[in-house]
Amino acid sequence: MTRLMAMILAAASLSFAVPALAADQCAARADMIKALGDKFHESEAARGLVNPSVVLEIFVSEQGTWTILATDTHGQSCVITAGEGWDGTIMAALPGA
Repeated sequence: MTRLMAMILAAASLSFAVPALAADQCAARADMIKALGDKFHESEAARGLVNPSVVLEIFVSEQGTWTILATDTHGQSCVITAGEGWDGTIMAALPGA
């Protein structure tokens, strides 16, 4: 799992560096977390430090929806990507997990 998380963090750091994020994909972290919970029933499943200024968080629902957020030191969160079909059992079965 460590290798997988490293790959996810690397991809997220590249994505976060792209200035093409639309304004509606970013909001205060508290507002973003509330929206993910209210609209998609997602809660935090994992967190990692991308660099000293950015934290990556993965939110997942029991229905399998997932969202990856990047949050800066000012508390601004941006959606990096989102999808469906999250399967935590596959993650647990990976070597080294």
